[in-house]
Amino acid sequence: MDFSPSERAQHWLAKADAFFQRYVLPYNPAWHHSVTQGVYPPPFLQDLKALAQEEGLWNLFLPSLLPGEPGTRLSNVDYAPIAELLGRLPWASEVFNCSAPDTGNMELLHLFANPAQKQRWLEPLLAGTMRSAFAMSEPDVASSDPTNLQTSLTPQGEGWVLNGRKWFITGAAHPNCRLLIVVCRNGAAAPGQADSPDDTHLQHSVVLVPTDTPGVSLVRNIAMLNHLAPEGHCEIVFKNVHVGKEQLLGLWGHGFAMAQARLGPGRVHHCMRTIGQCELALELACERVLERQAFGKHLADFSNVQDWIADARIDLDLARLRVMQVAWRLDQADSDSQQRKTDIAAIKVVAARLQSRVVDRAMQIFGAMGLSPDTPLAYFWSWGRAMHLMDGPDEVHLRTVTRSELKKARARSGQSGHYFTTPEQMRAPPRIT
Repeated sequence: MDFSPSERAQHWLAKADAFFQRYVLPYNPAWHHSVTQGVYPPPFLQDLKALAQEEGLWNLFLPSLLPGEPGTRLSNVDYAPIAELLGRLPWASEVFNCSAPDTGNMELLHLFANPAQKQRWLEPLLAGTMRSAFAMSEPDVASSDPTNLQTSLTPQGEGWVLNGRKWFITGAAHPNCRLLIVVCRNGAAAPGQADSPDDTHLQHSVVLVPTDTPGVSLVRNIAMLNHLAPEGHCEIVFKNVHVGKEQLLGLWGHGFAMAQARLGPGRVHHCMRTIGQCELALELACERVLERQAFGKHLADFSNVQDWIADARIDLDLARLRVMQVAWRLDQADSDSQQRKTDIAAIKVVAARLQSRVVDRAMQIFGAMGLSPDTPLAYFWSWGRAMHLMDGPDEVHLRTVTRSELKKARARSGQSGHYFTTPEQMRAPPRIT
């Protein structure tokens, strides 16, 4: 494995960084001012998006783009450092049309949408003229086990009727959100479809629901740890929503597999954005300890603070290497799919733990200011805490890693016994033949 950036990757990272420093970062105060005044998205955002598109800094994340589809077609390894850069400002990704959940939704539509669905939904998303949301989590069941999902899709006429409640649906409050990609439980099959099988992983489907469909109600934008995201983490009710057969994405009963397919590159993006936030938190902390004094010394002179900084650097570099390894494996067409699944689960835990540790210590270094909106640390901490739950709680991902290790142990069939040195083994050494 070689994670050294290619010449092409270096070119695009340098170009993205120059654009970020020149055009995006100077607008950060204006972005916050606009949002606090209730104006979202800020009026200048569209101008920045148009400028980024002119520069070719557009849809950087999708290596499988077809000829004629707008974008840069970077591999996962090449895009990862750019995702880290964009993570330093949570709103920056939208400038380059690289925002979650749109990135995962575009990936999903690219893989499973039919030509008509691509024309209606994928093309506007690639062009950045609309936003979308992915509706999976539910308040009334433990969504950590997706087979629990209860939002129902029951047949009626030539289509279905959708009923249920979803929550913490990211991006649904964005004024440009036009599409909800909804994971739902199959009722009895619609005409031409097979009945739901006994396999719990084949009892869910995915439907494409325009946000203005009758019966779709955005109930509220839910604050996360008192932080209210302008794009929304929303509760949505579907009450007798009529869905045509042309709105089914992919195959009937394959919703669980499609939801899993969506998570691979998206996890790499999330984790690299987290690393970008942690790098910024460490930079801010280092500058703070050099200028702040207590008890007659700079904070940088206290041994515990020195340890925090060293631990943060070590943790950051280790996390980046692990995520880059996963990005590399995703780029290898012949890599083992089960190993990729395990690796993706592992980096989700690594990133959440990293952000909790690094940002928490940076906040401690800043003292009361770290709790305020004057620095990005309070937001980074809230987001880091949410990462322990969103896209599945840590415990689910640890379970995936454990299962992989135990499967390997069973396959070894006790070969590690050769490393034991019990008295019985020492008295009866093997013969050399």
